[in-house]
Amino acid sequence: MNTTPNNEGPPRGASAHLEDSGDTSVPIGGSLDAEALYLELLRGVRTLMRPDTHLVGVTSGGAWLVGRLQKDLGLSGEPGIISSAMHRDDFARRGMAASAQTSLPFDVNGADVLLLDDVLYTGRTIRAVLNELFDFGRPGCVRLAVLVDRGGRELPVAAEFAAARIELPAAQSLALARDDKGAFSFKVEEA
Repeated sequence: MNTTPNNEGPPRGASAHLEDSGDTSVPIGGSLDAEALYLELLRGVRTLMRPDTHLVGVTSGGAWLVGRLQKDLGLSGEPGIISSAMHRDDFARRGMAASAQTSLPFDVNGADVLLLDDVLYTGRTIRAVLNELFDFGRPGCVRLAVLVDRGGRELPVAAEFAAARIELPAAQSLALARDDKGAFSFKVEEA
């Protein structure tokens, strides 16, 4: 897998192409190192932070990331967690997903919100998350940082920072996993 820096503005990060292995669930920890990408995300989030920025993770992968980022950045308090479940536009196809409820431990009105997610794909989850966020108030600024941008957008959504950009066939999904020690890894699964 080739990984090259992407210095052409947002989204920033590394670019890679994953080959189709034919397996239905392929661990790709060696080809796409989730822990190394987390360190790149940490670096990128540091550059995006302002004194009044609130980190908000999209359930579930983004919630895992934001919990660790909050600690690694030395931020006080709890990070926000946001669910897309109530605003999804694909109930008929996916059903109601069980996910953590939204918890925003700050006043959303006028807030500087940095959304974090594990994988950016069609943009539909982020659209649903924005609807959920606005149910809690009117933020002053909302930005997005992701661990991986896999392309394939169906809506005009872009991350201000992506630790990596990859190409992945539409028939496959990229899933972030977390072990019992909190270490991250990726798996490619057939959709």
